[in-house]
Amino acid sequence: MTHNDKTFLFYLGFDDTDTKTSPKGTGRTIRDFCATLPDTCRLQAVLRHQLPKRPEIPYTSNNSSACAVIETDDPGLGRFIFDSAAAYLTAFAPEGSDPGVCLAERRSVSDALVAFALACNGGKVSQQQAMAAAADILLAGVGGTNDGLIGAAAAVGLTRHGWCGRFIELGDMRSLPATVTVGELLSRGIQVASVDRDPLIPLPDDAIATGGWLRPSLLAGQAVLQVRADGDGRWVAALGKRGDKAA
Repeated sequence: MTHNDKTFLFYLGFDDTDTKTSPKGTGRTIRDFCATLPDTCRLQAVLRHQLPKRPEIPYTSNNSSACAVIETDDPGLGRFIFDSAAAYLTAFAPEGSDPGVCLAERRSVSDALVAFALACNGGKVSQQQAMAAAADILLAGVGGTNDGLIGAAAAVGLTRHGWCGRFIELGDMRSLPATVTVGELLSRGIQVASVDRDPLIPLPDDAIATGGWLRPSLLAGQAVLQVRADGDGRWVAALGKRGDKAA
């Protein structure tokens, strides 16, 4: 996720925007919201972040939150993006959901927020802890119990951490065919890494079978597709599709 020094990257976190019966999950909701933003806001990526499934933690189905990475030339658009997102969730999040929204410019994400986000992976945390960790950025609950602000803050912190989550939106990756070459991914800023025990290095002309479901991971702050060998010059995506709500 690169940008030039004259632009600004905003991390927008959503969580708990759905119910067990709603037709779309948080990933699809944040993508739909970003489609409403003006041309001065350029969507770079959307990431899905997994949070723990534990009996003491309330969640809808998979306990995942989402973070959109939005590039703009105008740092003053932060408040506009946040207010627009809060209004969108107020209007469209289904009854029974507990939506939250968080927004921060990349350079304003503190070590404290990253530490909070990592703590979210270890067990139950409180709204008060989230608000304290996000004291210098924008964070709010916008419905129900407001518990979604916890996952929204975590999504921003985990994206800044750069070592977890998977991309559900990145350039034109959703329109790529079911088999792509390593070179085609590299040209789009997607690295390719073998997770075999004794891995070879995938070469630019090698073919990767994705099954039409290309979802790179966020590793070392980069988009990385994990693959396994499937013969000479052939690879398959190591992570497959699961029957989630539309993302």
